[in-house]
Amino acid sequence: MADEITYEYKTVQTVRGTDGLVISKLQKDGWELVEQTPGMLRSTLDFRRPKKPLPRLLIGAAVGVLALLVIVIGVGAALEDGDEKKDEANKPAPATASARPSAPSTPTGAGSAAVEVITLQNNPEFAALLKTPDSCDSANLDFATKYKGKKVAFDGSIVHMMPHGNDGTRYDVLLGPGDQGPKTGIGPAFRYTDVNVLDLKLTGANTPATVRAGDTFRFVAEVGEFNAKQCLFFLNPVSTETR
Repeated sequence: MADEITYEYKTVQTVRGTDGLVISKLQKDGWELVEQTPGMLRSTLDFRRPKKPLPRLLIGAAVGVLALLVIVIGVGAALEDGDEKKDEANKPAPATASARPSAPSTPTGAGSAAVEVITLQNNPEFAALLKTPDSCDSANLDFATKYKGKKVAFDGSIVHMMPHGNDGTRYDVLLGPGDQGPKTGIGPAFRYTDVNVLDLKLTGANTPATVRAGDTFRFVAEVGEFNAKQCLFFLNPVSTETR
């Protein structure tokens, strides 16, 4: 039984007419043709060759490496167990029931963190929006969709005012970036709808009693909807500072 030959097997498919070349090549590599099955277009060739026994020296080396791994793993486990016991001994005693956890710290100062206001300095999208040459540009819809409900601040002017209703105190106010008033030619067509002077929440030095087209202010407003058919970008006033 110790001298019994064991084989490895290989099956190869060849195109008819090339069988001899394949058989010759594999025989040079020690393969023995066992069976040849011809077909219409292809032939199936079955080969075998004796498996090469591992040298005794190689087998002994493999056994030695395995034994060494077992020793190393055992030593590592023993060291790890010793370290765990040492750590357990060095752990401080648990706090007694009378020890009270410290109260969580609270931020000092009035109020919570300030809500960021979008400006051309801190938001590249808003900076680009204020310079768009077309008030119908898709950038208006993109910005309104992304930042609806957020606050924006910019230096601008009143482009146009149109009465809203019949009482003469409420207006639809068209705003634009910059100081050009009715001559504004870039940026969105910002609009306040149905507002009076009090709704603008005027602040700053020399606050006017009334406002008109051409007046320049620092507008802070909440982003609303963009009407793509009218090309109007609706805002809600938060504050209007003279400048």
